Amino acid sequence: MSSGETPCLSLAIARLTKAGTENFATWVLKSPYPGGYVHHDSLWTPELSQIWLEWQEIFSVNGSALTPVIHPEVGLELPPKLLTQEQELGSLGTGSTTNRLMQDLGVKLWQWLFAGAIQNSYAQSQGIAMGQNKFLRLRLEIRDPNFISLPWEIMQSQSGQQAISLKEQILFSRTTSDVDPLQPQRLALTLKILVVLGAMAGEGGKALDLGAESAALSQIWQGATTQAIANRLIPSVPAQVDTLTQPTPGELIKAIETGDYNIFFYAGHGVPAADGGLLFLRSDAALNGTELAQLLVRNQVTLAVFNACWLAYPAQIGNQVMPRSSLAEVLIHHGVPAVLGMRDAIADHEALSFIQNFAQALAARRPIDQAVAVARQHLLTLYRFNQPAWTLPILYMHPEFNGELIKPIEEGITELPGFTAGWGDSFQTNAYLRDLGGTNQMWYIQGGMMRVGRRPENDLIIQERWVSQQHAEIICRGNMAQKSTYLLKDFSRYGTLIYHDKGWQKVHHQEVELRSGMKLKFGSSHGQTLEFMID
Repeated sequence: MSSGETPCLSLAIARLTKAGTENFATWVLKSPYPGGYVHHDSLWTPELSQIWLEWQEIFSVNGSALTPVIHPEVGLELPPKLLTQEQELGSLGTGSTTNRLMQDLGVKLWQWLFAGAIQNSYAQSQGIAMGQNKFLRLRLEIRDPNFISLPWEIMQSQSGQQAISLKEQILFSRTTSDVDPLQPQRLALTLKILVVLGAMAGEGGKALDLGAESAALSQIWQGATTQAIANRLIPSVPAQVDTLTQPTPGELIKAIETGDYNIFFYAGHGVPAADGGLLFLRSDAALNGTELAQLLVRNQVTLAVFNACWLAYPAQIGNQVMPRSSLAEVLIHHGVPAVLGMRDAIADHEALSFIQNFAQALAARRPIDQAVAVARQHLLTLYRFNQPAWTLPILYMHPEFNGELIKPIEEGITELPGFTAGWGDSFQTNAYLRDLGGTNQMWYIQGGMMRVGRRPENDLIIQERWVSQQHAEIICRGNMAQKSTYLLKDFSRYGTLIYHDKGWQKVHHQEVELRSGMKLKFGSSHGQTLEFMID
């Protein structure tokens, strides 16, 4: 591993066919240290299938097609008492059925995957990444197609801990090693997005206003890269958005071959099938995943984004699931660097909120897997832990791809945080930290997030001995209909001091809401005093 490379731990899961249908092996495909290449054999138990069935019953839109994985004899038993308790407590109750199921499945998946030597390899890899002040890129390859639909993104080490896809120092994605080599990647200076609106619903589905949908998506992508506010030293990443509404295959091919796009975005109807399924560009015209993959790779499109709920599902013939047939796997197999889609049906307002924050993070020059994590955090805050919205985005990355889409800031240039506007006027807010020590210097929040700490990669660098290398983050939360709020998340050694009406209070490994006018000290009462402000 080179000194500039992000440490990566890549795991694979496969069934041990000669040992029995319930026996699986997990092993390390890539490790940041030589001793990390280990394996562990596990047994998938009926209890795991049972809780997976219960989870689907509560959270899956396709409840009529519950998947027991490998124990078809397992039955679904949800006691009426639990359902009544759910109604009494409401969806936000900490003791609710939804909260219990979300955490219980997440913990059991973690315990099953990170068992034996795999747990030690993960801990050592995480320690190496922390020692280098870097993220750990964690990738999971699922070789048994029956396991693809499981929500691995919700894995958590224990109840109350962050899920793997929400951890601050982990960049989580899925992958596959059955791939064509990755072509040399060109780092772009701009976001060039082709938005394709296909047939929007299957038989019996509601008709959508395609003109309004097109305008909304274009505004999201362009709004993420509006002109910089005052005092920002680094220019915004400009964006170009072109839209095709129910094109013919020929029109789509011509647009991609002449447009020089780095992002392909599809919203519409699709179905699982062989060769990566079918995308219905219009009611009488469809494109399969293999055809799309060849088109995207030939024209060096880096990222494919889908607002279609079947991305993660492989095709099925009778009761047999076809391996390597999901759209994401087919695209990655042919050499598309990154594919993002939804595991299940997602509400329009949830999808738009996610896309908006994802676009802002990309415009802030973040790697694709980090941008997904930032946008997922927004969904979690808006729609709560025990609701499925934050679990729906699924990211696949080519094993050779480092996640970079936009050319990073050159060394030697100082980037001060600014603010990138989001959707419409409701996101035209200017939030910043101001030094109260006499300089009145201001640091604006860029792309909805500010990282604070001692290491050079942070947005606000504070060289005080009590400030941690990566001390805290200030994150903007909001969507089209809600006023933006700002949260401070502390993950430092000594904590952050916030001045309230009753004096200075310490925040340590917590998340608190910030209000305009609050005063902050990072790490010690002897540190410099900063004031959080929203114009």
